[in-house]
Amino acid sequence: MLIAQLSDPHVRPDGVLYKGVVDSNALFAAAIAQVNALDPRPDLVLLSGDLVDEGDPAEYAMLRRLLRGLKRPLRVIPGNHDSRTAFAEAFAEHSYLPRSGPMNYVADDCGPVRLVALDVTVPGLHHGVIDDVGAQWLEEALAAAPERPTVLMMHQPPFACGIPYLDAYLCREGDRLAAIVSRHPQVERIVCGHVHRHMQLRFAGTILCTAPSTATAIALRLKPDAEPASFEEPPAMLLHHWQPAIGLITHFLPIGAFAGPYPFA
Repeated sequence: MLIAQLSDPHVRPDGVLYKGVVDSNALFAAAIAQVNALDPRPDLVLLSGDLVDEGDPAEYAMLRRLLRGLKRPLRVIPGNHDSRTAFAEAFAEHSYLPRSGPMNYVADDCGPVRLVALDVTVPGLHHGVIDDVGAQWLEEALAAAPERPTVLMMHQPPFACGIPYLDAYLCREGDRLAAIVSRHPQVERIVCGHVHRHMQLRFAGTILCTAPSTATAIALRLKPDAEPASFEEPPAMLLHHWQPAIGLITHFLPIGAFAGPYPFA
């Protein structure tokens, strides 16, 4: 099973640039085109939050226009820049999504890998949290299929990455999440967005990784007094490849046209 993960496209209304600088809509369209061109084609596409930049209905209208070009099954989760209400309205035909409240759901009909999506966003704020309701829901969702290889999707990652202006907005109560996941060894991967960079680490007996943004890259500045910054680095996606005899391999794939292919490896 092949799962493509896109994240943080920060779609803007038609003709409006992200932060007044970057054409995030065109970059997201290029990402969709690259997903469509993959061979073999992904069985599933994940979009792990911050689908739009300001939660505005005009942004979601543009997002829907762009997503009409996607030719593979899609599963989505909101981020801190999304509006739960506008998000639910924009994806009203996605029957797996709750109509209100946290957008938690399970997708176990897309292939051998089960997807558990946990909405850790806090409306109106930029950090995430594993609260009592989310923790109980996740425990029950994972306990329902202990033999199925599982990917857990969230938006904010539950760890301090060392970039000070990102760590203020991580997912809080990471220890609570770790305690739950450690009881469920079928969790092959925790996949997140939010940080606009690819990161990975061991977490609760599994691997946690973050997807880069299809828009801009947040600067990798590790000094405690570092000032927030971003760059127009090449956008990228993650490809999670499940093989029964091996498990789940995660690949980093830049988005764009590059010289090659050359007849050597």
